Amino acid sequence: MKAWPELDDPVMVVALTGWVDAGIAGTGALAVLANQAGRVNRFGAIDLADLCDLQQTRPTVRLVDGVTHGAEWPAVELVSGRVGRDVVLVSGPEPSIRWRAFSAAVVEAAFRLGVRTVVALGGMPAPVSHRRPVSVLATASSRSVAQESGALRADYVGPTGAQTVLQVALGEAGIRAIGLWAQVPHYVAGTPSPTAIRALLERLRDLTGVYADLRALDEQSDAYLEKVEEGLDGRPDVADLVRRLDASAGPEDLPSGDDLAREIERFLRDER
Repeated sequence: MKAWPELDDPVMVVALTGWVDAGIAGTGALAVLANQAGRVNRFGAIDLADLCDLQQTRPTVRLVDGVTHGAEWPAVELVSGRVGRDVVLVSGPEPSIRWRAFSAAVVEAAFRLGVRTVVALGGMPAPVSHRRPVSVLATASSRSVAQESGALRADYVGPTGAQTVLQVALGEAGIRAIGLWAQVPHYVAGTPSPTAIRALLERLRDLTGVYADLRALDEQSDAYLEKVEEGLDGRPDVADLVRRLDASAGPEDLPSGDDLAREIERFLRDER
């Protein structure tokens, strides 16, 4: 850990890989923030070498002229910068074990840095059409924070990821914590979605004042949507599903049969 940076009321933004991030929405949004943060300060990391399944999250090496140079072990990085306001970006793979200790380390860092608000970003596969604006649903650490966060995710009881566990720990420590989840069409959930990334960054801006330039994403989104439309020509089954999604007026009209359930479950298994 380097010296702790001096920051002015920073917002902490978190995106971890390893659970659910449909469309690479959360990690993609964090990458945009890091690229636009100007002079970033990589001031710390949480070492995951003993906290990860290394057969799933492998260390990396550099090979030059047949000679190996060191091993880089998995870690969650802490980076500070400024994107409209001071930010602390937390990114890396989800640890495999000791989530309580991991969450405690992030909570301690938030206190040391004077963070009052933490926002976690991600994407969820959903029965929605790519032809409609991307919805972003929120979770929150308290009812009062939820009321400020806009549209909320439906009630749920079941398995979760480290980001949500972290949100609970932050709330218990008295830090405002919000989870933003872009709803990504399940039939394209495995490919990067500029439209989902843009939607997350737009909601993040509205809630926190973290301001990213979205013009490049506008262009990427246009190209992405054109490519998806072209792909439908070779997949009449998916094209039929999209037509039904476009025609649906509400949840009661959405295709919710076994085919859709199996596809979403398959995506979740692949993510894990």
